[in-house]
Amino acid sequence: MSLSARNRLSGTVQRVETSGLIAEVVVELDDGETVTAVITSGSAERLGLEAGSEVDAVVKATEVMIETR
Repeated sequence: MSLSARNRLSGTVQRVETSGLIAEVVVELDDGETVTAVITSGSAERLGLEAGSEVDAVVKATEVMIETR
């Protein structure tokens, strides 16, 4: 998949906390820092996100999206 966003932060999902329609995804980056994304629970399920998943946090404007590899 190609995206116009250039800011990709590679890392590993630390945890996914789901509450109703929203999921909070905490990603530990390769340098040890963390970034948190709030996405829909449906997207988290569709992407199969769970602790240990290798992902890229894609930053575009004021949003952080999660992309599986």
